Amino acid sequence: MSNKVHIKKGDNVKILAGDSKGKTGKVLEVVVEKYKAIVENVNLATKHTKPNAKSPKGGILKQEMPIHISNLMLVDANGKATRVGHKKDEKTNKSVRVSKKTGEVIK
Repeated sequence: MSNKVHIKKGDNVKILAGDSKGKTGKVLEVVVEKYKAIVENVNLATKHTKPNAKSPKGGILKQEMPIHISNLMLVDANGKATRVGHKKDEKTNKSVRVSKKTGEVIK
């Protein structure tokens, strides 16, 4: 498995599989080594915590868990899920991400 990922922190993505299928959310973190991403308010797990300095009462917390990147699809500016391609930018000569559906550059 190569460590190339088509999703970056801050992207809006659609969930393709799992309990959260069909939901969309913002990527909070990408773990390239494990090929996973953490998406805001998606794939929530219940975590029980003991009282400590950070949370004096302790209790039950809802926490986002990582999702495999293959189960995520980027959502473009139009709000549609799209595959991601790469091409060279003429001005800067750098590789940019491009929407396969519309051909627009993804910011």
